[in-house]
Amino acid sequence: MSHQDFSVTRTSRAARIATVLGAIVLVLLVLAPWWAGRADMRLLGELFLYLALASLWNLLAGYAGLVSVGQQAFVGFGGYMLFALTIFAGLPPVVAVLGAGVLGAMVAVPVALLIFRLRGAYFAIGTWVMAEVFRLSFAQISALGGGSGSSLPTNIVRSMAASRDGREALSYWLALGAAVLVIGVVYLFLRSNKGLALSAIRDNELAAGSLGIDIWRTKFLVYVITAALTAVIGALIFLQKLRISPDAAFSVNDWTAFVIFIVVIGGIGTVEGPIIGTLIFFALRETLADLGTIYLIVLGIVAIVIMLKAPKGVWGLIRARFDLQLFPLGFRVERSNRDKET
Repeated sequence: MSHQDFSVTRTSRAARIATVLGAIVLVLLVLAPWWAGRADMRLLGELFLYLALASLWNLLAGYAGLVSVGQQAFVGFGGYMLFALTIFAGLPPVVAVLGAGVLGAMVAVPVALLIFRLRGAYFAIGTWVMAEVFRLSFAQISALGGGSGSSLPTNIVRSMAASRDGREALSYWLALGAAVLVIGVVYLFLRSNKGLALSAIRDNELAAGSLGIDIWRTKFLVYVITAALTAVIGALIFLQKLRISPDAAFSVNDWTAFVIFIVVIGGIGTVEGPIIGTLIFFALRETLADLGTIYLIVLGIVAIVIMLKAPKGVWGLIRARFDLQLFPLGFRVERSNRDKET
């Protein structure tokens, strides 16, 4: 007779293979200072930071339903806190990056208490208005350069490493570490009880509330975590640039529009989507950047086509076609057949 056994698991063969390949790729990336050129390392560092920003925005909008168009507020805030903590508090740059994250979480609390009173499109507009308040406020601080901005002092830059190559390598490793940290935090958070509650809220907020899930508190926690990590990424961005100004720090195009593009074309509401989207975005940018405004037009066309033809993004197409899930969040029921004689 044929007897069927069923087992419940949170992983899959594809996920296990992806873990092994990901570990190999990560080792190669860690060793990049020994095989990549300086320009390649800067490009990779920028890619890692955009990947981190996209993963955080995806957590905020794709899972918590908080569609923000003002995350540049925390990017710029983190950058300015890096400058303030290194110049005035005398903290080492790496410590200042962590301090920017802590301060980002602290400032996110009153911001959330204010904008969480808004819903839908009003919430999105409120986040943008808040980002403009941040930009105008920092433009008034003359000690940090006012409207014209400021450069990181030479002695602080040199404190990172004795040589230029050492500083380039450190900046690269910090960006890589930030991307790995963010993806890890997002993945583990979504696999936790809070992540399960977040998925329930995303699927049906009314039903989630009737089951006893504290919707406001769950979204508030996601917002504060996202703000803290976004501030850390902002500090790392301007640690690479070594110069900051209000317009650059709070640029809606650089830190929000491009990030939303990445998430939308990659696949919103999935861990894999921002990874795919970041790779596509940088491939398009490096290929078409010399075309000027045509580059932005092409990005717009790509976004429109994908939203019409694949509302779940490129990764949504891949997952539907091959039933792949590289970062499994739910449980899978697997069946195995065993023949037993009775």
